[in-house]
Amino acid sequence: MLIGTGTLVCAGSTLAQSEYDCMIEARQNVEIRSPVEAMIESVRVKRGDSVTKGQILVTLESGPERASFALAQSRARAVGEIKAAEARVDITLKKLKRAEELVKQNFISVNAREEAEAEHKLASEELRRAQENQQIARHEAKRASEVLAMRTIRSPFTGVVVEVLLKPGEFGAITFKDPILKLAEIDPLHVEVILPVSLYGRVTPKQRATVMPEQPVGGRYDTVVKIVDKVVDAASGTFGVRLELPNKNFELPAGVRCKVQFR
Repeated sequence: MLIGTGTLVCAGSTLAQSEYDCMIEARQNVEIRSPVEAMIESVRVKRGDSVTKGQILVTLESGPERASFALAQSRARAVGEIKAAEARVDITLKKLKRAEELVKQNFISVNAREEAEAEHKLASEELRRAQENQQIARHEAKRASEVLAMRTIRSPFTGVVVEVLLKPGEFGAITFKDPILKLAEIDPLHVEVILPVSLYGRVTPKQRATVMPEQPVGGRYDTVVKIVDKVVDAASGTFGVRLELPNKNFELPAGVRCKVQFR
């Protein structure tokens, strides 16, 4: 990071008349890794590509996971057990009502009515168990869906592909040393400035400024101060300032030196 020593400064100059060194940086740089250990099936982007949030970047081999998801879906959609249990409940309820009528007329014993009642309760419990099993099957299908989704790696933000490190057929591991690719978010860009402590209090959040990238980029870009560090580096006698520079069309590259002039 550059220390923002003022240039074009003369005696009696003001903050607005001075230019300070700065660096234009990506908002964030991310290394994309596999959430599971699996073979890479396809890499759908290449270096320099623009990507949008949620876009598929990489797919991992997922044959067993797809089969498990299809099986779980079939179980979750199956209603045969519930339909059969509902039919048993209906039949046993009718038998119970008939038994209650007959016991009043002394055509059957109380024990026979109690047996009909027990059959109805048992059928009701079987229906409840079938419904619970289907609910569990639905949860298992959702879990299988989530496991399958882990085999598809998507972009966490809109940005650009900085580097592709692994290719289809290589092993995507979850270790820190093995990223599949690198992404950078460059809208907005961060402009980092290191200022002398003598300027502390004279630069404030929301203060307007003009950023001037070095050639061959060039140009003048109006922006505002987003962050002024609350901690001063005692060793160097400096503090940090961050400005945010909109870059919707990705016209400005990250990693460019610049000058900034505060207003």
